[in-house]
Amino acid sequence: MKIRALELHEAALHREVRLRALRDAPESFGESAEDLEARPYTYWEQLTRSVTAGQVMFLACEGDAVHGATYGLRDAQRSNAGRVGGTWVAPSHRRRGIGTALLQAVKSWAGEQGFGCLRLWAPATSGAALSLYRHAGFRETGQRRPMPRKDALQIVEMECELP
Repeated sequence: MKIRALELHEAALHREVRLRALRDAPESFGESAEDLEARPYTYWEQLTRSVTAGQVMFLACEGDAVHGATYGLRDAQRSNAGRVGGTWVAPSHRRRGIGTALLQAVKSWAGEQGFGCLRLWAPATSGAALSLYRHAGFRETGQRRPMPRKDALQIVEMECELP
């Protein structure tokens, strides 16, 4: 499995992977596949530009097949912090270390950016996601809130200090 960054010309791949994630685990994300499917291709081009210029989307690839993805984002509130977002691994490839490898890639990227910590929001009811993040060094901050557009679901904030 190779971990690589999404490239600027890969808007179609970005769309495909994100929609796969949203269809597979709709309870894990604040967006829906239906909403994003309706967006014009220009939306995906713009989003891809944003995550390839100063931010990053990592892909777990085996040949041309993508089996996982995550975003490394700049924290809008804290200049010395980053965010992890949209982490997903295909069901057929879970429990193989792909999630850990994706998170390690984001941690390395964040270190190169000079960030002191990474934060993320995780579904409070997803034991697998919480376990993955804890294993990667993230700890709950005590902050909880309803998931965007899915008020019945709670998300918890987690943070990982970087060396």
